[in-house]
Amino acid sequence: MVIYIAGIQNISVDVLEAAKIDGAGNGRITLNIIIPLVMQSVTICSFLTLTNSFKMFDQNLALTSGGPANQTEMLALNIYRTFYGRNGWSGAGQAKAVVFFVIVGIIALIQLRITRNKEASS
Repeated sequence: MVIYIAGIQNISVDVLEAAKIDGAGNGRITLNIIIPLVMQSVTICSFLTLTNSFKMFDQNLALTSGGPANQTEMLALNIYRTFYGRNGWSGAGQAKAVVFFVIVGIIALIQLRITRNKEASS
């Protein structure tokens, strides 16, 4: 919320006033001026939310510990259990972690590219 509020406060009053003088209503101002100018904040927040959701470990471990029959086990918890729970080849957890890192990186870059194209240059 703080990032969104900072983005909205960063919008110049002159731009909003010029839109009202040109006859734009509140809906038109929101869709065509405020949202494009706040897209930098949306980019940052969606990037942080997406990457943190993939890396969720502590809440998953504390609340359900993978739940009944590992049905609520997230990927980070699965990697942890694979790394520390195997008696055989210990490289499986490391391999999962590397693949997980690459997948999160690719998804984050795609998400950044999509939202970066919708930003208005200020």
